[in-house]
Amino acid sequence: MLDVSGGRTTFVALLLAFSSAVLAGCGHIAENTAPKRQATSSRSEAAVKADALFWQTFHAGRYEEIPTVLQALTAANLSDPNDAVTAAHIGWMHFWRLAESAGLDRVRPTIIYDAVVARRYFQKAVDLDPGEARYLGFLASATMAEGSIHRDEELARRGDYLMLGAIKAWPEFNLFTAGYVVAGRPADSEQFKQGLEWQWQDLDVCVNEKVSRTNPDYAKYMALATTEGPKRACWNSWIAPHNFEGFFLNMGDMLVKSGAWQTAQKMYANAKLSPDYAEWKFRDVLEERIANAQRNVSVFNGSSAALTGRARMMQASPFACMACHQQ
Repeated sequence: MLDVSGGRTTFVALLLAFSSAVLAGCGHIAENTAPKRQATSSRSEAAVKADALFWQTFHAGRYEEIPTVLQALTAANLSDPNDAVTAAHIGWMHFWRLAESAGLDRVRPTIIYDAVVARRYFQKAVDLDPGEARYLGFLASATMAEGSIHRDEELARRGDYLMLGAIKAWPEFNLFTAGYVVAGRPADSEQFKQGLEWQWQDLDVCVNEKVSRTNPDYAKYMALATTEGPKRACWNSWIAPHNFEGFFLNMGDMLVKSGAWQTAQKMYANAKLSPDYAEWKFRDVLEERIANAQRNVSVFNGSSAALTGRARMMQASPFACMACHQQ
């Protein structure tokens, strides 16, 4: 009697493999031929009202009201899922909640989900408005953050490459974003060193010359301040009322962490050149940083988990966003 069981098994296996390949191919075709999302051409009343609430809350630094804002933004998103601004603002609320979670009495492990949701909505904003370089920078930041949290090297590298594209699209804006997101890495890591270099490059592109690496006195550049064009990202604006001060606070922190505390003192001092410095709510933080720069070399290179409030580097502090955005 002829035994064909082995042949039959092989045939079934080949049939299953072929069927799987066909289904996978069909799935790929179906996905890639689906109609692309089209950004909304006019904004709904719900979206406009939700945005107003977003900015009122964000500029006032009312962190505790994030859930209320998310309710309004999510409702607006459900009524018009193709509004890129609403999608980006949902991403920002989740990112803000994660970024300034150091100010909470108790940080629950589920806070990490904010990185996942932020990335989802920033991706949606980029899909709807691919020409908006800020959205691309925020997507890159959220992707890098999620990759770091989950120790997912593939995702982290995807974020790195997204960030390179964002820098190319708007260097004045995204060189800061790129450096800021890696400020918490070890000072001797290649990521941190590159992040600090990106901060220097940001200064260079803002003033169209190489700023002194040993005596970065920004006074001679203050006449270049503008609210127009790409270089508006280098100065204060309605969106970021203290962007200038926050930039120098963060860069000073990164320089201290690198060990260059004397240069950091000069960098910190540049924040005082801002015409809005007197209204900045974090002046006392800056003054403490200048006074304690040498001591903070070891502080910033230790575990931030053991530190509280203003003792943390700006990037890991309860004012990680507000140092630039709070009115």
